[in-house]
Amino acid sequence: MAGRNFYDLTKALGRWDNEGGAIAPTPVPDTALAKDEERILKCLGAAVIMQWNDLPTDIQRNIFVDASSMSDPARQFQLKQQIARFLHEHKNGS
Repeated sequence: MAGRNFYDLTKALGRWDNEGGAIAPTPVPDTALAKDEERILKCLGAAVIMQWNDLPTDIQRNIFVDASSMSDPARQFQLKQQIARFLHEHKNGS
């Protein structure tokens, strides 16, 4: 019975959306938020690098994989190389 109600709701929402649905809010430029987020990410990234040698190897590997996947697929190999070089140059606080 619950599945049927969900199906009916989904159909009704689909019809409503096809008829125009809710009026989309006017986007508000969030450049200040983006700059704040960029600053936060830079600080977090620097903190991770400062602690890198003390992190367990599996955590280092996970962070490396996550970071190197943050590029379009065609550039991921290049990004992996750049990250690896950066980590090597900055290991042991050098």
